[in-house]
Amino acid sequence: MTVEIDKLTEQSNDPELWNNPDAARAILQKKSALEKSLNELNTLDGEYKNLVDLYNLAPDDAEVIAAIEKLAAAAHAAKFVTLFREPADNDGAFLFIQAGAGGTEAQDWAQMLARMYTRWAERHGFAIETVEEHMGDTAGIKNVTYRITGLRAYGWLKNEIGVHRLVRISPFNANGKRQTSFASVDVWPDIDDTIQIDINEKDLRIDTYRSSGAGGQHVNKTDSAVRITHIPTGIVVTCQNERSQFQNKDMAMKMLRSRLYELEMQKRAAEENAAKANQKKIEWGSQIRNYVLYPYQLVKDVRTGVEKTDSNAVLDGDLDDFMLALLQRG
Repeated sequence: MTVEIDKLTEQSNDPELWNNPDAARAILQKKSALEKSLNELNTLDGEYKNLVDLYNLAPDDAEVIAAIEKLAAAAHAAKFVTLFREPADNDGAFLFIQAGAGGTEAQDWAQMLARMYTRWAERHGFAIETVEEHMGDTAGIKNVTYRITGLRAYGWLKNEIGVHRLVRISPFNANGKRQTSFASVDVWPDIDDTIQIDINEKDLRIDTYRSSGAGGQHVNKTDSAVRITHIPTGIVVTCQNERSQFQNKDMAMKMLRSRLYELEMQKRAAEENAAKANQKKIEWGSQIRNYVLYPYQLVKDVRTGVEKTDSNAVLDGDLDDFMLALLQRG
């Protein structure tokens, strides 16, 4: 953490930093957050040393024992800061949810996942905005892209990549039969403007089209939506929820830079496509997590074995236990 703070301090002292105000603010915000975390860890370390001395003097003192228990709880919460080891872990994130095959049933499940992650983001105090959304034919959504802003949003979400499976009594089946549905989740970091990603304009194909989602006066009336294809990698990003074509293009380019950064990090680590390893076909046998609502309630992560019997709480955003188990596994 101190190494990262030193790097940010060096960047913040650059006299040309404020030529890019957004990048400058991002650096200062990240530096401030990391310094706060480091101060908290140092404070806990100081309290621990004091309590060791007090315990040696009065091992049976009730106040000392209570202070030790309080410190243990604080240390348990603080230790998770150390689990965010990668450079992009401290960044915000883009979250993409895609319904699997199965029509309305799968599209409804995709919308349930969208609500689950929205509630999770709210619990953490993260800001969340819709970049693009395609509604289902009858109910639910075909896919949605969110931008989630907040310290370590990507670090928390990066292990959510994969297929999510739902088992329930279908509300769309008149016979009340049990139904299995699938949806996939993809995540990539929302890198700040201080990270240089060279993009050759000749490598881009930029298309504009008419927005299809709900919105203000400009939606459905002008070709303001933007689709950018990066020809060398085949990466495609789209944005339609901003008010103007210029704003949509700006957001799409930001998403493209983030996707290219993610790809470059995979290459540098000699693990190209490692983040996509769980992105198999959106069907049986490829899921990372099962959500069972009938005939019993159970949410179980296939990778770690962590399970929770309160499915409703999980679908309301109670995801931290699953995420922390994967972070601890490294």
